Amino acid sequence: MKTPYGHLTYCSNIHPGERWEDHFKTLRDNLPYIQSQLSPNAPFALGLRLANDASVELAEPEKLAEFKAWLSANNIYVFTMNGFPYGGFHATRVKDDVHTPDWTTDDRTAYTQRLFGILAQLLPEGMEGGISTSPLSYRYWWETEEDKQQAIKTATENILQVVETLMELWKSTGKLMHLDIEPEPDGILENGQEFIEWYSEYFLPKGTAFLVEKYGLAPEAAQETLLTHVQLCYDVCHFAVSYEEPQVIVDQLKEVGIRVGKIQISSAVKMTLNNQRAEKLDAIRSFDEPVYLHQVVAKTEEGTFQKFPDLAEALQADASTHNEWRIHFHVPLFIDSYGLLDSTQAEIVKTLNVHKATPFTQHLEVETYTWGVLPTDMQKPIGESIVREMQWVQEQLV
Repeated sequence: MKTPYGHLTYCSNIHPGERWEDHFKTLRDNLPYIQSQLSPNAPFALGLRLANDASVELAEPEKLAEFKAWLSANNIYVFTMNGFPYGGFHATRVKDDVHTPDWTTDDRTAYTQRLFGILAQLLPEGMEGGISTSPLSYRYWWETEEDKQQAIKTATENILQVVETLMELWKSTGKLMHLDIEPEPDGILENGQEFIEWYSEYFLPKGTAFLVEKYGLAPEAAQETLLTHVQLCYDVCHFAVSYEEPQVIVDQLKEVGIRVGKIQISSAVKMTLNNQRAEKLDAIRSFDEPVYLHQVVAKTEEGTFQKFPDLAEALQADASTHNEWRIHFHVPLFIDSYGLLDSTQAEIVKTLNVHKATPFTQHLEVETYTWGVLPTDMQKPIGESIVREMQWVQEQLV
């Protein structure tokens, strides 16, 4: 949907279906109701998530033509896609496998190039498109600093292959698209600071030299090409878990010229431990589930941070010096409190206020995908839940 502050959508990773026909069915089953409640008389936007299998199937001309016709008939458009989860994302153990295959592999590169080929066909004329993706790799897969640096080198080279694809698609279709890298706790790029450091100190110099040598571009033109086609996905949940201030990050990005391709509007769980510590630690146990990673960053009494790769590890640790936990768990946006527990809803409001003051992207995507693993008393019908999420965001954008 068009808002005064950009195009607003929700990510279809909430809907199951790793094969295209299964996912298309869930879209047909759910979107009419959602659209009727949110945008009955104006075009409605869909943030499309395709697993690898689904992307292979939808890339077939006949299936893509069928989907385009359905979108047109229902006044729906696609401007952004989620290319982070490659494989299964529902009713299976995901955990760190959400990064598999990572950007050190040809499979990740080919998958992303295929997604851009599909998006180029779906993207409305005159609108830029973006695809969010993983932060290179999962840091705990690399045992030594040398191994991690080699992973960064290989991942960067593969991302430059995607830049070449985007250059060609812009030339052949007139569609401007960007890869939006999404920092996540325990990714190789786990927060805004690490993303900015990698981009400005490694990716930009290496990429500029590559484009100058291979395409004969002037250094300024090469740099502008990179800044256009590789941007940041600002996932509010992830940045909140890392205790990063949106105004600070946005200012730092502007200072070095890096652009934001998309804000993923998402909320984490927050738990203050200055009172009722035992009761709160007991309450958070119901969020320890076996499907997704729930990284925890604890803030200590001294103002330092202690990180845990998953909630189970945090629950086993000594929390006596912890003042606050922030837990990676994409909980509903419109709820700010869960009894003894809180959410980082205030960080969403803060981020959107920064954006409203000086808009820094045209793409806004709600990404709440953990409905099925929430404690039972928090679960609602999916269509109703999505509508409430979107309406809450619309209220923040007035």
